[in-house]
Amino acid sequence: MTHPLRSIPAAFHSGKPLGITSVCSAHPVVIEAALSLAKETGRPALIEATCNQVNHEGGYTGMTPSDFRSFVEEIAQKVGISMDNVILGGDHLGPNPWKSLPAEDAMTKAEAMIAAFSAAGFTKLHLDCSMGCAGEPVALDDDTTASRAARLAAVAEANKTDRDPVYVIGTEVPVPGGALDELHELAVTTTDAVSKTYAVHKTAFAEQDQQSAFDRVIGMVVQPGVEFGHSDVIKFVPSNASGLTDYLKSLPMIVFEAHSTDYQSEEALAALVQGGFSILKVGPWLTFALREALYGLDAIADVMDGYAPKNRLMSALENTMLQRPDNWSKYYEGSDEDLFYQRHFSYSDRIRYYWPTEDASEAVSALKSRFAGRTIPEPLLSQYLPNVTAKHFDEALLEAVQNVLKVYDEATLSK
Repeated sequence: MTHPLRSIPAAFHSGKPLGITSVCSAHPVVIEAALSLAKETGRPALIEATCNQVNHEGGYTGMTPSDFRSFVEEIAQKVGISMDNVILGGDHLGPNPWKSLPAEDAMTKAEAMIAAFSAAGFTKLHLDCSMGCAGEPVALDDDTTASRAARLAAVAEANKTDRDPVYVIGTEVPVPGGALDELHELAVTTTDAVSKTYAVHKTAFAEQDQQSAFDRVIGMVVQPGVEFGHSDVIKFVPSNASGLTDYLKSLPMIVFEAHSTDYQSEEALAALVQGGFSILKVGPWLTFALREALYGLDAIADVMDGYAPKNRLMSALENTMLQRPDNWSKYYEGSDEDLFYQRHFSYSDRIRYYWPTEDASEAVSALKSRFAGRTIPEPLLSQYLPNVTAKHFDEALLEAVQNVLKVYDEATLSK
């Protein structure tokens, strides 16, 4: 059975570029919004989980790959879309969660992880073994990186289901979750780096008798010049990446995968696709939009009850984040006022890690209960959620997220 993602490089190399949105989130509202849009458009939904988020030991979500699949399947059943139209992907699959261990121990765990992803029917696998483990340099040389990636591909092949997986190689990506400092410019991946990455992976796969797997490498992660920080976004400039686009035409059935495309304009996203950066990853922007909607609905509930907004949801999340600072304290800095602002409004949206906590879940449930049997007046939507038309709680959240997804959907269509 031909993998549906193989049509993406085929489209670029035939002169009719086509893209796909890679939804990187474990939030149920985000996934429901993505699956609902896929049902509406008839295009496949690509849902990805990272190695830290989901792995055979549970990751920070507490879900194994099999658990995550079941989680998505439940939402798909609710939406009424077949899982045949849903592609599951694993991102940055490699030793990163265990890089504090000696290399062989970390790779053994990485093998167990990718075996679990493959066996659970994840068929888009990004192989990333670029990080050094205990006693190694922070960034490994290309040959070691490729050799370890081929080793993981062999494990994935041995555990695959009825559909052959496709692979993404390369690791020139922005900092996960956005940059830490104010941004001014960004170095674009060089064509020499692309050439070497492709060559060393091709050799490494052949040395480990994985030529068949290499034939299913459909993408390479590069830096096209997109990124976001706490308050600013580096916008895509096609001319800066034109050399990559020209070079891509010489690589058989390969496209580029762009990470951290969040907060780009539709025009910039469309230009990325036209340039061969066909797989567009988005995550924080989706939960940023969700947080905006939740804070807006909190204000609306107060006004509907007859008083000025008290920001109770924001206060509840602030308490939760202060009690559990691990997910933001290493990434935010500055004065107390700066930290407060970043906790709630940074584009990196590290507040997304807190929505599953018991305190945050209870606060959201309490907010939702205030809308039971009530319709939101249009003037309040205009005031607090100007891009949303839905007049009920659940629908408003879904629409807020889908407004972002529709930007991507339009941008990834063949022009």
